[in-house]
Amino acid sequence: MQKEIEAILNESKLSRRDAIKVFGLGGAGLMMGSGVATEAKASSTAKGKILIIGGGLAGVSTAALLMNSIDDADVTIIEPNPKSVSYQPGQTLVGGGVWKQEEVIYETADFMPDGVKWIKEKAVEFDPEKNSVKTDKGRVVSYDYLIVAGGLVLDFGAIKGLEEVGDVYTNSQADGAKARKILGKNGICSIYFQDGSTDTWTQMQEFIAKAKSGQKVKGIFTDPNTAIKCGGAPKKIMYLTDARLREAGARENAELTLYPNGETLFGIKDYNDAMIKQFAERDMKYNFKHNLIGVDPAKKIATFQKHWLEKGAWDDILEEYEVVEKFEDVAVPYDFLHITPPQKAPKEIGDSPIGSGKGWVPVNQDTLQHVKYPNVFALGDIAAVPKGKTGGSVRKQYKVVVENLMAVMEGKKELPAKYNGYTVCPLITSLGTVMLAEFGYGKEPTPSFPLLDPTKQRWIWWEMKIHLLKPMTMYGMLAGRA
Repeated sequence: MQKEIEAILNESKLSRRDAIKVFGLGGAGLMMGSGVATEAKASSTAKGKILIIGGGLAGVSTAALLMNSIDDADVTIIEPNPKSVSYQPGQTLVGGGVWKQEEVIYETADFMPDGVKWIKEKAVEFDPEKNSVKTDKGRVVSYDYLIVAGGLVLDFGAIKGLEEVGDVYTNSQADGAKARKILGKNGICSIYFQDGSTDTWTQMQEFIAKAKSGQKVKGIFTDPNTAIKCGGAPKKIMYLTDARLREAGARENAELTLYPNGETLFGIKDYNDAMIKQFAERDMKYNFKHNLIGVDPAKKIATFQKHWLEKGAWDDILEEYEVVEKFEDVAVPYDFLHITPPQKAPKEIGDSPIGSGKGWVPVNQDTLQHVKYPNVFALGDIAAVPKGKTGGSVRKQYKVVVENLMAVMEGKKELPAKYNGYTVCPLITSLGTVMLAEFGYGKEPTPSFPLLDPTKQRWIWWEMKIHLLKPMTMYGMLAGRA
């Protein structure tokens, strides 16, 4: 099928609509690595109580595949949020005015696999020595095998001036209401929580209106010093802001600058080089090694901690110069501020015996098995792997977890499945083009369509992003079939 699709892409006479029809859902699956799986038949008679923490994409997809793969499977999910499976990748499109918020919100009950027991409570204590979990309602749930898919927390409270916002879960309506007391007004916004994505579009429109009226305005976009879900999102919303300004004929009145904590636009050189060129073509600026540490909403001032390395004193023993890290606070005025907040593991998980010093659940990066407890696995945002905080990563990970868990349940000594770090980022570069960034643990691109230059922006990837990825996720992955 891959050769057929590549031929289609090179056939200039085929319309976009017809190309999408030919690609179909299978094309969306190929885009996210190695095709769409057919529905699994039960292949294991392994017995044991399986407990899954988290009922988002990772948790529900894993539960569905377990139900498809094990005869008479005993699976329980602990998840308090009735809308936990909502389509998070779409929040960028909501923030850019392409979709409405209601297009990415779903009822978890509609996707919970048949036969899975759902405890609508929050896991707050973990006792891996006794194979049990305690919920916020005081219920103690025992297990034979534990899968942790608890996601992460948006740490807005780590930014001075946003302490009142505190911790935010992306899909939590209560957290969203709390965050909106400060965010979503005075030019400040963030697509990283549901209501924030709608507010981003509102704030962006006000920003564009000022530019269109002739005012010279400044838009700044942040990228923090922590691991984040969807590392491309801070750039995506910046590209969409640029596109909307151009659409309004107001781009010349707006200065757009990205302030990333790191020293590249993208961690893979080929994609980084392509983005450097794209930024130059669009007159989008960047200041590396800047981490947002404070916001003054009233004065519209963002404070960054700039950091760099300098040569220090000579060390006679090591016969080399010391390297000294330097810091400087930099105040930046803005009219529009998009915040990508620092992100962390939920405290209940990170500070528990199954957590780690950095909060994330420590697992073997290949097998996704806990480094200390062999009957525990983790996947998705909470897993301590070098890459993999995207829905495309979960699509690979949940199959690895299920196959390896079944091996453990069956008493096998070797774990057969390996996760190679596969991550996909459909990087929106305009209203109509996407650069499909695919990569793994290595430093090179790993394109699903190797005959196509993966650093090129293409309309076909935009069509897949807009029309195919959501149904593939919601009706493929969440059913354990994609």
